Amino acid sequence: MTAIHQRPSRSLTPLVWPLIAGGLVVVALGVFGRAHTPTGFAVGVAGFSAALPMKVWLTTGAFVLAIAQVVSALSMWDRLGVAIPPAVHRWSGRIAFLLTIPVAFHCLYALGLQYDVPRVLVHSLLGCFFYGVFTTKMLALPKRGAPGWTLPVLGGVAFTVLVGLWLTSSFWFFTAIGFKV
Repeated sequence: MTAIHQRPSRSLTPLVWPLIAGGLVVVALGVFGRAHTPTGFAVGVAGFSAALPMKVWLTTGAFVLAIAQVVSALSMWDRLGVAIPPAVHRWSGRIAFLLTIPVAFHCLYALGLQYDVPRVLVHSLLGCFFYGVFTTKMLALPKRGAPGWTLPVLGGVAFTVLVGLWLTSSFWFFTAIGFKV
């Protein structure tokens, strides 16, 4: 095959700054979560009996919307044979992210990064990592010349981390405590 028929190589260079920014977010959240003195209270729980059920249900909503993200992404990449409008992907992602904000704020401000219980340690680390991956993905979106695998991989990692967050929080809550609101 001659050079004329080869595909242009895609460089990792466009991903350097998004990866650095995402890494800084992970570290900053982890350091803040550890250095900050937890207050025990951060977010009002309007409509919920307490902060924990609020966090569980908002995380579950984000988890369900993350599944919609995967399905709509597969559609956008023509892997389903069904056309789902790209707006479904954008809006399900936006809403899922917004649902995580009060949860993350409460976790960081009220509880901090905890490491006494293995489940809670994993959950704390996944929470920091999620926002780092999300930052990287959002900053990589407009990058031209990035490898074609960039968005599917970053989206897949963000989904996987969110599933881990859901398993170490909401799933644990539902199985250990029950379906409280």
